[in-house]
Amino acid sequence: MSASVLLVHGGLWEAMDAGAFWGTTGVTDGLTAALAPHGLDVLTPDRPRHASAWALEAAALGEHLAKLSGPVRIVGASNGCTVAVLLALRFPELVDRLLLAWPATGDDTALNERTRGRLVAAGCPPDAADELLSSGVLRGVTEVELAALTRFRVAVLPSVPENPSHQRKTVDALLRSIRGSHELAGCPEPPTPAFPPSLDQLVRTIVEFVN
Repeated sequence: MSASVLLVHGGLWEAMDAGAFWGTTGVTDGLTAALAPHGLDVLTPDRPRHASAWALEAAALGEHLAKLSGPVRIVGASNGCTVAVLLALRFPELVDRLLLAWPATGDDTALNERTRGRLVAAGCPPDAADELLSSGVLRGVTEVELAALTRFRVAVLPSVPENPSHQRKTVDALLRSIRGSHELAGCPEPPTPAFPPSLDQLVRTIVEFVN
């Protein structure tokens, strides 16, 4: 039985994939080098770029998870936090730890209006955009689902500094909603220009949590 770390990248109906989010920023190589001696594989699947529902995204990445036999530690990033949560709840027998990094703010009306406009302009059907943006703390995740995460070891990593898409209030709300969760040292999210100086810190933080 071998353990794995599954990285779920951010983005929502935009030109973003695992290579751009985790690869070019150095996160994949850093984690692979640090975790390989501990027998942990690092997996970086691409999320569907134009999925019309969160359940479809979870189903697509679930195909990767279903092939694994050992414990899986999931690291979700930004909007990928929604997919990470749904995967953990779908595969509770495989997942034992969940890190929600730079969770995308879901309960900001002005932000959701701007995001909806961007999604529709990118070709997302309006009904699908409404479904993707329906939320409480996290888009597409209910309070009941958040409460069910108490069965896992959960940590939240904030965006430091915060920004309109990754607000501090979302981190605080997650920490309140998920009993037993705790906060890790924050940093700017990849692949923003402010991220590179934080690479080593992020790798150390993730390694300590998943190892």
